[in-house]
Amino acid sequence: MTDLNGEKSLCGDCGELAPPGATQCPACLSHRIITHPEINSLSIAHIDCDAFYASVEKRDNPDLQDVPVIVGGGQRGVVTTACYIARTYGVRSAMPMFKALKACPEAVVVKPDFSKYTAASRAVRAQLDTLTPLVEPLSIDEAFLDLTGTEKIHNGTPAQTLVRLQQRIARDVGITISVGLSHNKFLAKLASDLEKPRGFSVIGVDETQTRMAAMPLGKIWGVGQALEARLSKDGMRTVADLQALERDELIRKYGTMGDRLWHLAHGIDRRSVTPSRASKSVSSETTFNDDVFDLTELTERLWPLCEKVSMRMKDKALAGRVACLKLKSADFKSVTKRATLADPSNLARTLFHACAPLLSSAFQGGTGYRLIGTGYADLVPADTSPQSEMFERQEHKWARQENAVDSIREKFGTEAIASGRAIRKTTSSNATQNRGQSKKTPF
Repeated sequence: MTDLNGEKSLCGDCGELAPPGATQCPACLSHRIITHPEINSLSIAHIDCDAFYASVEKRDNPDLQDVPVIVGGGQRGVVTTACYIARTYGVRSAMPMFKALKACPEAVVVKPDFSKYTAASRAVRAQLDTLTPLVEPLSIDEAFLDLTGTEKIHNGTPAQTLVRLQQRIARDVGITISVGLSHNKFLAKLASDLEKPRGFSVIGVDETQTRMAAMPLGKIWGVGQALEARLSKDGMRTVADLQALERDELIRKYGTMGDRLWHLAHGIDRRSVTPSRASKSVSSETTFNDDVFDLTELTERLWPLCEKVSMRMKDKALAGRVACLKLKSADFKSVTKRATLADPSNLARTLFHACAPLLSSAFQGGTGYRLIGTGYADLVPADTSPQSEMFERQEHKWARQENAVDSIREKFGTEAIASGRAIRKTTSSNATQNRGQSKKTPF
């Protein structure tokens, strides 16, 4: 329905259309009325679970409902997720835990339980799949949807369908989601972050450039701190500053990134919602309880991470063309190094032998390191065909050996067999009592 100003309204709680100028839903009496002139004609949405890990923890423990909750590691770890109460104290994701607890000493710290989060994510995904086949997951807690042409199927506009989705997820999964609705993916994702938690924000075609103009450049997808600082140095601080420049000028200054900046500053994004997204990398990292100053010990810590990555790669039948190493020093400075392999691989030994020289070159004597990580990138389907070369390469011998180890572990358990390198690492760790906390995260 449309009011005198062309605004179209619906109830944000039950999804029913509201009459012109209504401040209360006639169906459920809710005062949560969403109005926008294009709300019934937009169909690209971004769904974002609100403070996902913390929300799941609060769902499972009612005593946490009204207290600040931080999901993360110990004093040496970082914040994985902070609930919205904790965020009012300045706690943010990726913040060192000691800083988070200093900002919010009364926070309840919960160790991550990824099995619970995965189950909740699958429950949300099951709800999304009932709406449209065009669901593109971005991560464990967010996804794009294309609801074009679903009006008859769901007996309502995409906006109505999304409001009802919010209610079902709250009822059936026990968490809240925020929705961004627009005419392309970039703007839908931008909209979903405008009003949280349990938000429903709309960016229409006619208002796109004016709505974006006052936003900081960091709101543009892909503009990180380094690029934002460079743009600021060149006199650009808001999206309006980019909108004022010609496309050719931006390309001349920033190359292909300049072309991308021009398009996004004008709200132009021609990407379609793609249901399947290939993995870009598989990695694992560990944060140490105490800083590590010794290269030998860092090298020993590298091997079990290579094994974890290899197991995940083999499970997914993937191989990587690039080996990656990540180091983070005690002052939180990160270094990432990459090495292109002669052939795609998913072997632990290949990854280790590629990353060990990278570690040696990145290591600085006298520096304490708090984290090490490794992984495969530039992934392709694994080649399981038999080799036909006259002379067997070292890679083939490693593959045979690792396959034998994998078979034993599959039959008798992961602790049934270990490499000499892993045993040396365990012995060293027991002697120094310097064990790290392993976690799997993307680079």
